[in-house]
Amino acid sequence: MVALYVDLPSDLEGELFGPEELTRLEGFGQVIRGGGNRLDADVLVTGWGSEPLPAEPGPRLKLVVHSAGTIRHLVPPELLDRGVRVSQASAGMAQSVAELALFMTISRLRDLDQIDRVMTTNLRDQAWHNADFGLGRTLAGTTVGVIGASRVGRAYLKLVVASGAQVLLYDPYLDEREAKELGARLVPLEHLLSTSAVVALHAPVTDETRLMLDAKNLALIPDRGVLINTARSALVDTEALLEELRKGRLSAALDVFDSEPLPADSEWWRLPNVLLTPHLGAQTWHSRRTQGAIVVDEIRRFLAGLELRHEVRGDTYDLMA
Repeated sequence: MVALYVDLPSDLEGELFGPEELTRLEGFGQVIRGGGNRLDADVLVTGWGSEPLPAEPGPRLKLVVHSAGTIRHLVPPELLDRGVRVSQASAGMAQSVAELALFMTISRLRDLDQIDRVMTTNLRDQAWHNADFGLGRTLAGTTVGVIGASRVGRAYLKLVVASGAQVLLYDPYLDEREAKELGARLVPLEHLLSTSAVVALHAPVTDETRLMLDAKNLALIPDRGVLINTARSALVDTEALLEELRKGRLSAALDVFDSEPLPADSEWWRLPNVLLTPHLGAQTWHSRRTQGAIVVDEIRRFLAGLELRHEVRGDTYDLMA
């Protein structure tokens, strides 16, 4: 009988799997939750909070299915070299993160978060219709630069293209034909930064992308430019970004930070031109259930000898966010 170890807290398991999906899991074989050796199973389901796996898991483990996104912190590459198959469910999170990035984009173009603060703190008992909030900008007609055609990047591209934005794309792994099919124009990074009113980050952290937005590159973004980061904070030189924000030349919307949760004394709290969310891009009911459905389907496909749809291979391991 196939042994399937579910290495998830009960509350997360309940968010991921509805009754139908749980029934399907039980139908695959013996489901083990807690206790015993999680490596002494044929299939291991992991999630947020799971402990990293050893490079030598033992002879029985054949498949690891991660119910979230990146696996680099969890699965050492040696595990793949030893023949253990690995899959993950980041595709289930893409739409939710992309929608948050879209909300952030529109909010910053219209300064909605600043207007909300003014209304709730200064105009509660006054005639707000006489206040001068200035003129915002529409997404339609705005040039949006997207860095990274990841799953989230592609979902975000669909949203901004449908909204009428002029979209530029930087991704060294894409060609012009593929970019055109996504509704974007493929350009060098420097061109994207210097001509985009909005720059949205959707790239993984690699040796090439780490701190890719340093002081020099941030300085290329035009005045009043907006930086959206729902990907990884390591893509940006934090101090260089803070300096641009202190000057008021740029604004930003951030869902990721160098330290999470943000320390109480962090300067991010005090900047008026930054919209902050606490790394919750994927935290929606729909994304959880989609992630769970992906996990169950990948196990089904593996046991049936079919190709996995979301497998992490040696040549894609380093491209995981």
